Amino acid sequence: MPQLIIRGMEKNLIKKMSKQLVDELTTIIGCPRDYFTIEAVNSTFVYDGEEVSGSPIVQVNWFDRGQSVQDQAAAVIDRNIRALGHDQVEIYFITLSEEKYYENGQHY
Repeated sequence: MPQLIIRGMEKNLIKKMSKQLVDELTTIIGCPRDYFTIEAVNSTFVYDGEEVSGSPIVQVNWFDRGQSVQDQAAAVIDRNIRALGHDQVEIYFITLSEEKYYENGQHY
């Protein structure tokens, strides 16, 4: 935890940025690197009956770490994706409740 779910981006580009991205997020968030999960979702975008290219969309599932940390995390994600040639990136955060998140049958 945190979990990054990335849509609209080639898997090889996600793999290329993954180490640096997690390195930077680890510093900002303050949790070990093995807490992170990155999922590359294969997406097809459709507009008016045609397949179109889309911009990367990143969903971040995590426990609340405050607005300042969230802003810093969003900036790092945005910068890493833009560095790979994308000119628009959408990022949204879903805050999970520790008492509703279970790992191996036990909540946090």
